[in-house]
Amino acid sequence: MIRCGALAAALLLPGAASAQTIQAPLSTAHADEPMAVPADYVRVWSDEFDGKRLDPRKWAYDTSRNKEGWWNNELQYYAANRRENVRLERGKLVIEARRERLSGRADHGGQDYSSGKIQTRGLADWTNGFVTVRAKLACGKGMWPAIWMLGSDEKAGWPGLGEIDIMEHVGWDPGRVHGSIHTKAYNHVAKTQKTAQAMVPDACTAFHDYQLDWNQDRMLIGVDGRAFLRFDNDRKGNPDTWPFAGPQYLILNVAVGGWGGDKGIDADAFPSRMEVDYVRVWQKKRD
Repeated sequence: MIRCGALAAALLLPGAASAQTIQAPLSTAHADEPMAVPADYVRVWSDEFDGKRLDPRKWAYDTSRNKEGWWNNELQYYAANRRENVRLERGKLVIEARRERLSGRADHGGQDYSSGKIQTRGLADWTNGFVTVRAKLACGKGMWPAIWMLGSDEKAGWPGLGEIDIMEHVGWDPGRVHGSIHTKAYNHVAKTQKTAQAMVPDACTAFHDYQLDWNQDRMLIGVDGRAFLRFDNDRKGNPDTWPFAGPQYLILNVAVGGWGGDKGIDADAFPSRMEVDYVRVWQKKRD
């Protein structure tokens, strides 16, 4: 979910990983095919969000650019350990964007909005597998919720480390979800990114399964068992085109502004929440 701005100078540098797509062109990697957990896969990781608070063995907060400001012209401050922004509620994870200034915080960067961003970085990552995140999306003009992954080995920098956007939704275009793949050869800065879209008319009011099926041959991204994006491994052994031989970690967040703010921000949209029923990861059963 990376976009331009300060990113241009950071491109390809270690530590430049941020998130999320630039406004996507019309589909460059469209698919329409079924997807399901393969029969020889077993569940290797999950969070059902049944506890009283976020499990620190599974998730960490990302607050790394609060002071400097986040990429993509995003306008949010990502709070850590703050129930107003990230909490468990009736068996669901809630990530909530709010219109408020948390100016008393040492790392506050002048933002007028607060939100939450959590990740499995340093706690869990995977190479290949089937991922399902069942979620109801944050909506309203200015919102930009995302479910995505980044390469755990950051030495290559972005986009060389690889990025998998399982779901992005921009609030000014309700009901259209985007999937994208970013690599050194295929990315939005070069206008070569692999992307596709699907209509989910009730994405703001109902839960849906946002899914990734990743193996050594290809990736499928889809919703509710139907893939709308396919990205094939060209089998050249070139990490510029397929940097997905190594592990990736998972990220959930609700940004404010950026792509979601391209048509302004509606003050009446706040608070706006993404609710997640569960996250589940399967991998091929080992002999």
